[in-house]
Amino acid sequence: MKHGIGLAAAGEWGPQTLAEAAALAEEAGWDGIFLEDYITHWAGNDVPTYDPWISLAAMAMKTRRIILGIAVTPLSRRRPWKLARESVTLDHLSNGRLIVGIGIGGINDPNNFDKFGEVTDIRERAIMVDEALDILNGLWGGEPFTYQGKYYQVEEVTFLPKPVQTPRIPIWIGGGWPLMGPKQRAARWDGSCLYKHTYGGPWQDMTPDDVRTLKGFMESHRESSTPFDIVIGGRERSSDWEMEKAYIKDLEEAGATWWMEYVEPSELSAMKARIERGPLRID
Repeated sequence: MKHGIGLAAAGEWGPQTLAEAAALAEEAGWDGIFLEDYITHWAGNDVPTYDPWISLAAMAMKTRRIILGIAVTPLSRRRPWKLARESVTLDHLSNGRLIVGIGIGGINDPNNFDKFGEVTDIRERAIMVDEALDILNGLWGGEPFTYQGKYYQVEEVTFLPKPVQTPRIPIWIGGGWPLMGPKQRAARWDGSCLYKHTYGGPWQDMTPDDVRTLKGFMESHRESSTPFDIVIGGRERSSDWEMEKAYIKDLEEAGATWWMEYVEPSELSAMKARIERGPLRID
């Protein structure tokens, strides 16, 4: 199992400190470091918020091994051709270390959608995301590409260079488990970073049984035989490390391939200390 750490490009994390954080994470033995993608951070308008894609470029320049990623970008508010250029550039800058996480965005998120005139209807967003994913994949191919969808149209164009990674930059799909839309979308791509949908209730961890069910769904619905990542986590480490390690071990045995630990925005030295302590390896 690989271990990732998730950060918000917000609060005391600026581009320079995020680059330092990536170097610390690499030295501490983390396998990946991932940023959230917000226009305005979920904690409120008074939280300084930075662009995660530019921050990832700074992080790429300070590291050599660790995987870099977005978990996740709400694709309906991105121009897919612009994201294609950004992601290929980052893939080359990092020498093939980028993972792109994709979602439809929060259901009630006025600071990132409503205030900017973005589409708020979830069904519309879902269609936009599926079309934009097709365009991303098509433009990454480095061959003449056209597209005619409901929301996006592309006249024949060729994007070069192609990504460093083959057959493409990995795409992970976020969303709520076990909602049908996110898991069907994930089956088309390279991984899932789903959280447990609680229908407005408090946070719940994914269980090993959830992971086994998710893995079975992917095995029966994926048309590709390429490897598929199942990413579990998305919260801070608890104080009981032995209980956490036992839980992570059960998840790995159920089929999870990544454990994702989140560091909430707080005082900078405390956040750095959480990175420096390293992942909870079960072996």
